[in-house]
Amino acid sequence: MVPLLLLPLLWGGSLQEQPGYELRVQESVRVQEGLCVHVPCSFSYPRSSWFSSGTLYTYWYRDGDNTGHKILVATNNEVKSVKTEFRNRFFLADPKTNDCSLSIRDARMRDTGTYFFRVEKENCGNYSYKEKKLKLQVTALTDKPDIHIPELLEADRSTQLTCSLSGACEGGSRLTFSWVGDALDSLNPQTLHSSALTFTPRPQDHGTNLTCQVKCAGSSVITQRTIWLNVFYAPRHLTIGISFRNVTALKILQTISSLTILEGEAVRLLCVADSNPPAKLSWFRGSPALNATPISSTATLELPRVGTAEEGEFSCRAWHPLGSQTLSLSLSVVHPPQLLGPSCSWEDQGLHCSCSSRAQPAPSLRWRLGAGLLEGNHSNASCRVTSRSAGPWANSSLSLSWELSVSLRLSCEASNVHGAQSATVLLLPGKYVSWPGVVPVALGGAGVMALLSLCLCLLFLYIVRARRNPAAGRPQVRDGEDPVMGTVTWGSRENRRPDRLPREMIPAGDAPPSGEQQELQYVNLNFHKMKPQKPPDQEVQWVERQPGALRSPF
Repeated sequence: MVPLLLLPLLWGGSLQEQPGYELRVQESVRVQEGLCVHVPCSFSYPRSSWFSSGTLYTYWYRDGDNTGHKILVATNNEVKSVKTEFRNRFFLADPKTNDCSLSIRDARMRDTGTYFFRVEKENCGNYSYKEKKLKLQVTALTDKPDIHIPELLEADRSTQLTCSLSGACEGGSRLTFSWVGDALDSLNPQTLHSSALTFTPRPQDHGTNLTCQVKCAGSSVITQRTIWLNVFYAPRHLTIGISFRNVTALKILQTISSLTILEGEAVRLLCVADSNPPAKLSWFRGSPALNATPISSTATLELPRVGTAEEGEFSCRAWHPLGSQTLSLSLSVVHPPQLLGPSCSWEDQGLHCSCSSRAQPAPSLRWRLGAGLLEGNHSNASCRVTSRSAGPWANSSLSLSWELSVSLRLSCEASNVHGAQSATVLLLPGKYVSWPGVVPVALGGAGVMALLSLCLCLLFLYIVRARRNPAAGRPQVRDGEDPVMGTVTWGSRENRRPDRLPREMIPAGDAPPSGEQQELQYVNLNFHKMKPQKPPDQEVQWVERQPGALRSPF
């Protein structure tokens, strides 16, 4: 029985290598399709029995194949022929150092199997290490590639990206690389089938995806990796937005360099810059100098009540490590007219009135005498209007040279695109202005004296009556109106003519003798609480006569 049990062992060899023969190799190796793998290996043999100085040859065979020709997968013996499907893919190390390492390139699914090592020496013998074999398993490609970016991606600067797959050998022919992404739309498609990609990122490429795809030849399996491009770029498209009080909508100003604001408005200016990483935004008054102090260190500048003090240039600066940008805005403040006047006085040549107004843009002035309208510059025998303007100011003067026989309203009106304002005085026939021309010769000196005497008598009777009844000497005036070039408020609506001249216009004492010129008297015209809008009716404000020109309270 014992000989029968020992027979299979003697026929197939022992479970261990023969004395002096040893193979050190990893028994199981796994590799993905298309990749490469290196299997370390070393061997030993009894040199005492292999005393020949002949060449040492090593071989790797696939188990199950015949040890004859065309079954060999790798050898250093050039005489032996390696099987075609393994040629140039399975490589052996130099056996002089007892190295039997096996390198496999472009692994294929049909490479899966068991392999054993064999050593041979010329004129000496050979030995196959079949007790310790290599089991190779090739699996489908599942690992994702890695994308390497050597530096920060900066806009308009060329850079190179590399796609690699762990386990892929250099010079392998089974793997195909390709690149996909919106940032590559301007590149030649032929340059996108390489593991290395050279391109120049643009600001608009920031935030887009870039994908590297890897495919194994002869297989439909594709593995890929996608990255998000983080492109650094300096500020661009710097804009200023503006919003007004109670308005949430933001108006974007891109090309405009000036802005007109109505006086008293609340304004919010917002600076917007497109950059990565975000730029540091700040506001300056005027053009920012190198070390200027900002009036706001944020993107927002609040102007709660715009006035003339806010007129001028405001600048937004976007600071960034890759470059800074500045955008300036010129702010102009506009307002409706503010009227000063009119002021009137009797002069030797007649009645002279002046009116001034300030507004932005500069206002236009015109006079309204009764139903007539006087504007611009013109002159005739009885009327002369002179107007001029400088900056925000407009001035106009009116001269009248005729006898005032009835009461007339005289108004000064100022207006611009943002509003209008007017003020009115009431002219009463209590002062006579010489009519231009000469007295007809037919009247003679007697006629002149008779007329003068009649006037003096009437004047004397009027004074006596006025002293007896002081209350009767005051004329009835309508609301909001002063007699004899008195002020009239905007709320006046009645148009009743006074029944007699007021006592204030009567000179004190006796009437001057014939031929003596009366003393020229003046009054102040006061305009209270003047506003661009039409105010409600106000009480009449009486003014006392004072020598001198008419003055405005403004």
